[in-house]
Amino acid sequence: MNHAKQISGLACLLLLAVVSAKSQSSTIYTRHVNTFIGTAPLTDPKILGYELPRGWRSWAGLTFPGSSLPNAMVQLSPMTEYGSGAGYEYEDTVIYGFTHTNKGHWNLCNIPVLPLSNPGEKFGSRFSHQRESASPGFYQVYLDDYGVNVKLTSTLRCGYHQYEYQRNTGRQILFDLARANNRVSNWNIKQDGRSAVEGFQQTGERIYFYAMLNTEIERLEQKAEGQRNGFAIIHLADAQTGPVELKIGLSFVSIANAKENLLQEIGQRSFNAVRQEANEKWETLLSSIQVRGGTHKQREMFYSCLYRSFLWPALRSDVNGEFTGADRKVAKADFNYYTEPSLWDTYRNKDVLLSLISPEVTRDVIRSMKDVGDKKGFIPTFFHGDHGASSIAGAYLRGIDDFDVKGTYEILLKNANVEGGARPHIREYIEKGYISDPDIPNPHVETKAKAGVSKTLEYAYDDYSLAQMAKKLGDTANYRILMERSKHYKNVFDPSTRFMRGRLENGDWIDPFDPQYPYYEYMYREANAWQVSFFAPHDMPGLIELYGGAKGFESKLDSLFTVPWNPKHIARNVESMIGQYCHGNQPDHEAPFAYYFIGKPEKSQQMIDTILNSLYGIGDEGLALCGMDDAGEMSAWYVLSALGLYTFSATDPEYLVTVPLFDEVTWRTSNGKTLTLLKTGESRSLKKIKVNGRKNKGYFVPHDLFRNGGKIVIRTK
Repeated sequence: MNHAKQISGLACLLLLAVVSAKSQSSTIYTRHVNTFIGTAPLTDPKILGYELPRGWRSWAGLTFPGSSLPNAMVQLSPMTEYGSGAGYEYEDTVIYGFTHTNKGHWNLCNIPVLPLSNPGEKFGSRFSHQRESASPGFYQVYLDDYGVNVKLTSTLRCGYHQYEYQRNTGRQILFDLARANNRVSNWNIKQDGRSAVEGFQQTGERIYFYAMLNTEIERLEQKAEGQRNGFAIIHLADAQTGPVELKIGLSFVSIANAKENLLQEIGQRSFNAVRQEANEKWETLLSSIQVRGGTHKQREMFYSCLYRSFLWPALRSDVNGEFTGADRKVAKADFNYYTEPSLWDTYRNKDVLLSLISPEVTRDVIRSMKDVGDKKGFIPTFFHGDHGASSIAGAYLRGIDDFDVKGTYEILLKNANVEGGARPHIREYIEKGYISDPDIPNPHVETKAKAGVSKTLEYAYDDYSLAQMAKKLGDTANYRILMERSKHYKNVFDPSTRFMRGRLENGDWIDPFDPQYPYYEYMYREANAWQVSFFAPHDMPGLIELYGGAKGFESKLDSLFTVPWNPKHIARNVESMIGQYCHGNQPDHEAPFAYYFIGKPEKSQQMIDTILNSLYGIGDEGLALCGMDDAGEMSAWYVLSALGLYTFSATDPEYLVTVPLFDEVTWRTSNGKTLTLLKTGESRSLKKIKVNGRKNKGYFVPHDLFRNGGKIVIRTK
């Protein structure tokens, strides 16, 4: 009998060891992710380039620490500041709710929910970072004023709340439906049975929810239903002991769909089961790129950036395939319907990274954009430019072609040629070869105009991108037209100043001209002349020639990084300066790599390393970024630069090789092949590139390495 007990005990110990080992192995990569990176403020004027005006918070990071799956509908995260970029600011001390959508662009943050216990007249509880934790797919915090420990996890379309109340009586849950980051125009909530509620919140779009509790509702209190000063409180029955659990499904179609999403994705599953599944999904994604070497901070930053690169675009269709389309009508599709990408930001790098790791998401994003095009006449763009051309063409050239290629291409051609659609002032661009700006006396940072220089440069690249699609489709006529238009960037280059400079309608250069002064929309989009004057990623030889050749180009590029920023030039989002170079915003993110095109990769590497090591994970807590993450673009820049493969011209299926931060990178490609990058040598100065044992010609490697697998050896001097 004693022997049997010993065997039984040994078996239990072995089982526990196996379970423990499995638990530990399931956090190999997620343990490197710090979801708080990007939530802290950037305040150092030496980095920003200027002293923050009183009352300003820099537009740095604007990330959220809460729970989400890759490219999910739900982002369940704490709210400390309504009207802020992502709702959560690390320096704050009060949490007002837990919201269910997020992007980091001062929008969304819908359906705020907050557990209460004997609340006062104002809702919100103090908290401390000492009693707060998070990891991919999980968030936890203790609400000091209410005595409630909150745990959150999520699925694609659902949130799962677990509340441990210190007091078992007087428990309440606030649905603060009059609040979100967008203006709320209407809201509704009603009880369904003994332990569920349902309703909607109306902002620019209507978001429906269905929530189930594991305890009975005593009553549902409402104040000013549908009004901007209203709210609802669920009063819970006192009989239930143990944690209160709230499971909530979302839908952009209907309450019935929200309920179906909830029943199918969570149903009767436990909090721990849902949390474990969320972690496993992130483990699978993050483990696709494995790194060896580097410092602890570099590995943390790498996997944190990789994580943030896969939070947007967001899912919008339900488990039954229904979604609300661009025409505001309910439709049904055999693919997942997503929001449009944050194209002005992410076409440069993140959209390519998405296609490399999650090609099925990229395919469905393109199908979703095509659906918008079918209903509105144009493929959607975002903020500025027409960079769906680059993102779609780049995916197509990389082998993602299981979408309506011809139909999508035809709408992109319409984007590129028809006034009143995706490209403002396209007629002027076609007729003159540039977009002008008006002659405005004493323009200032916020002067409203055409941003003609930036549009000309960006449309030229978009034309090149669409031309590559035309070429592959055999549309020779449009290929020739678009390639000719892709040279239009030269029409805004002023040889007398050696800057990309604004022109008037009659062709004269805008005068007076200060290349250091930043504008939001006058001549330049969120930039100054320095920051856009090196943008022609599709034609670097042509750009270099404008500067008189390699020597003149190098001299001008050196000045970009050394001419001091004027601290009196203050523009939100134009921040974090190295000379005139701004890493805190997107317009010049290609510039550090430009030395490659004059045979000086070591100068590029010096600048890349400076950015990687001094502009990410900064500030007192090491949690600040140098600028807005912008739906993951800033993060993707880090990921690709740290790996040593950058998408210099994102349309083209090739990658610029730089020196990785890590000794070895093992990339499991989406089709199961393995691409290995091996760094040899002790310096950070590139000497030689070998691909599959053979010396590489030039600095680019082809996308075929992701299709077939292979080995890249980067030898340093």
